[in-house]
Amino acid sequence: MRLLHTSDWHLGRSFHGVGMLDAQRNFVDQLVSLVESKSVDVVLIAGDVYDRALPGLDVVKLLDDALVRITQAGAGVVLTSGNHDSAIRLGFASRLLERGGVHLRTKVEDIDVPVLFPLGGDENAKNSTLNGQVAVYGIPYLEPRLVAERLGAENANHFDVTLAAVERIRRDVEARRASGPVYPVVLAHTFASGGITSESERDLSIGGLGAVPLDLFDDFAYTALGHLHGRQELAPHVRYSGSPLAYSFSEAKHHKGAWLVDLDAGGVVAVEEVLWEAPKALATLRGTLDDLLGAEEHAWAENAYCQITLTDTQRPAQAMERVRTRFPDTLVLSFDPQGAAARTSTSYSNRLAEAEDDLGVCCGFLDHVRDRDASDAEEAALREALEAVRLQEAEL
Repeated sequence: MRLLHTSDWHLGRSFHGVGMLDAQRNFVDQLVSLVESKSVDVVLIAGDVYDRALPGLDVVKLLDDALVRITQAGAGVVLTSGNHDSAIRLGFASRLLERGGVHLRTKVEDIDVPVLFPLGGDENAKNSTLNGQVAVYGIPYLEPRLVAERLGAENANHFDVTLAAVERIRRDVEARRASGPVYPVVLAHTFASGGITSESERDLSIGGLGAVPLDLFDDFAYTALGHLHGRQELAPHVRYSGSPLAYSFSEAKHHKGAWLVDLDAGGVVAVEEVLWEAPKALATLRGTLDDLLGAEEHAWAENAYCQITLTDTQRPAQAMERVRTRFPDTLVLSFDPQGAAARTSTSYSNRLAEAEDDLGVCCGFLDHVRDRDASDAEEAALREALEAVRLQEAEL
């Protein structure tokens, strides 16, 4: 049996104000093409299908189209909910969708209710007792305070609720093995110890997410994790697929993709990386404005989404407009002036106290709020305004 492990689609998410639906449609096209070309039996989606609990109509339509196309390509789908999803809304019509090959696992009550696939495909369904079954279990995102009592967990924390969920699955697997071989596969949207976080993953709990240890998943043939956006292997049978697209500049160096997992009677026999092509590259550049605008080494970033940090001693005027003459898709511009420590060693109040006149106060304020001295033209305009105020007060 061949599984495709994906997660964290975050349909409907924007990237620093730029809509990503077209890029997400492109990802779906690639996924469907791979399902067809690689004869994938089951597509796993380990949570955060949507980016928000109330997705827009066009976002819902995109997921609908994706599920229809995947099943038309010959694969089943097992999908669980993440912390960004509304489990209730995502799980709507689950019994009806199951008839079409889309299996939703968004309820605590369904944690130990697997989706069963005969090992070897439909042609071996009649012999599943002998050949065995792949049992796919879905652990949705578990908010400890809400589910601890329902799961019988000792404490309302991520470890205990995940342990309680896993123990339910283990008991079901043991019961099913009395009738023949069972190869359990688990989807879980959680933070397993050993994972590497990136900025676009939001904490799963106030004060940070409690990690769960890898040995919780030792008894399963494969564990498909979701939540972290970087594709990574925590153990040969425990992996994060990562998100299909970069959702923050901290992911600029990620190679986005998924895992193609082959199972037989011996368990996992092969895991192959799959790479998705991104419609636009991400670039994080740093330097002075003149260097960035002139250096040939930055040419590759001219068509990328850019996060740029300017290091000029003083903040350049019209910085964003000038940066975009070369890098039109600059989405984030920040400033880290060289020598900034020396410039800010004196407090703003002390700098104002040292000003010799009102013009010095005004110029000091401009320097404070934008890290750039007043230009000759600006100083002249301020001098003229102050003189006009002085003359008006003299007439009163």
